[in-house]
Amino acid sequence: MSDMAYRGRRGPRPQPLLRTLVGEVLRRNRLAQRRTLADVAGDACVSVPYLSEVERGRKEPSSEVLAAVCAALQIELSDLLAEVGRELVPEPAPILRLDAARRRHNAAPPARRSGDVVLLAA
Repeated sequence: MSDMAYRGRRGPRPQPLLRTLVGEVLRRNRLAQRRTLADVAGDACVSVPYLSEVERGRKEPSSEVLAAVCAALQIELSDLLAEVGRELVPEPAPILRLDAARRRHNAAPPARRSGDVVLLAA
């Protein structure tokens, strides 16, 4: 379902397509190395148009193609997948420090009583 078709519906947004994230990570690595599509495609023995489609998330590459492109970029497949995994994890919620929030609102901390539970967060 596209983002346009999903608007107005309730519930969590759909996860991005794996092929989109793989393509983005491959492109980032290629650009970080200042290499052209033609250079990497030649080293990976795939066509330039196909690699372009993979980078844009329009083609789902086989494991053989991913391995060849990773070898051409001199990156480990496991590193590529780990980076894609990090992209899938949502941003963590900001940490709210109660003492700082109370200071902002000029509120004194409540007095502790016997039996109170203290929450410690790492």
